[in-house]
Amino acid sequence: MSREPLRSTYDHSTALIVVDVQNDFADPAGSLYVQGGEAVAERCSAEAWRASQAGAFVVYTQDWHPASTPHFAKDGGTWPVHCVAGTWGAEFHPALQVLGPVVRKGANGEDGYSGFTMRDARSGETIPTELEALLRKRDIERVVICGLATDYCVNATAIDARRLGFETEVLEDAIAAVNLRQGDEARAKVAMAEAGCTFAVRMGGAAPAGASAAATRRRTAEPATAVHRGPGDSKE
Repeated sequence: MSREPLRSTYDHSTALIVVDVQNDFADPAGSLYVQGGEAVAERCSAEAWRASQAGAFVVYTQDWHPASTPHFAKDGGTWPVHCVAGTWGAEFHPALQVLGPVVRKGANGEDGYSGFTMRDARSGETIPTELEALLRKRDIERVVICGLATDYCVNATAIDARRLGFETEVLEDAIAAVNLRQGDEARAKVAMAEAGCTFAVRMGGAAPAGASAAATRRRTAEPATAVHRGPGDSKE
């Protein structure tokens, strides 16, 4: 598995993709809490500040499920109810600053693991989100990925990014795994590496001097920039 120092600066051809740093995953009271999620929220926030200050594009993904969906165990799926649209659990963690557009996934009941694609849980049809179009519009060549969780949405987003031809780097100290089955985290990292992703570590979670505490604490489920949802639920 390739692990490299993170580039000291971002640029206009790079995007930071912050994956699903939401209360249900990042808060201990969340229905699908990922161990260490609070620290991941802080790291992602600091990285978003760095990227935005360098002129890079910062974009966020957000699970946004209906109350009933085949994605949930109660409806025949795998997972406990989580990130239901409009609830506390679906909101971004309060430690995460939101500095760019949001791509919502799973709004129509799909399985929304990747930030780039969703899968209809009944038909198996794959549906693109608007993430790729947002990146292509800005001539993005390289993506850096952080967020939750390593073995599901981070993994799927990183592998899709490589499939679509983006140079892809996973920020290893800004992710954490569910580990539903023992060894899932290790298997996910191997799969990402085999897809051509690299891994980087940037130690130190605090935002650089000059980033205000208020900005670092800022949280919103409806950022001032455009919120991009899946097909059938789009809003500019």
